[in-house]
Amino acid sequence: MSSEELNFRLAEIVLDESSIARRGPDVEHERQVAIFDLLEANSFQPEGSPGGPYRLNLSVSEGRLVFDLQLLDGAPHGKVILSFTPFRRIVRDYFMVCDSYYAAIRNAAPSQIEAIDMGRRGLHNEGSELLRERLKGKIGIDFDTARRLFTLLCALHWRD
Repeated sequence: MSSEELNFRLAEIVLDESSIARRGPDVEHERQVAIFDLLEANSFQPEGSPGGPYRLNLSVSEGRLVFDLQLLDGAPHGKVILSFTPFRRIVRDYFMVCDSYYAAIRNAAPSQIEAIDMGRRGLHNEGSELLRERLKGKIGIDFDTARRLFTLLCALHWRD
């Protein structure tokens, strides 16, 4: 990695435990994989920032998604607060498809699982693009970073 890539990346992610919805093992696994993958490779550039790396404290407060940024030494580095309203439909639809997917992987034919998974990925991509759009002008992220952050956003709202 170049020194610029090292400076504009997330090095730590903290999910507010009080924001995390009650979850099952499938959702917990998705969350852990998203955090692992996100820390392995990400592009995270807060507008006007001279660089990080950054610690992201992600939470939900009063129906809003809160990106509380710090440098690794704990120094505050700003907050970005997004309304959750634009995400509601996509997240609701994503949850429904995920429920179908998790049920299907236990006993459906491979072709059925593949079809449901394609729908799941499509909704995930749509949510990721919406996240990038909503963060535009605040935090620059690439598509893979947006996908993993969208997974974490969903983990904060998932209900079993």
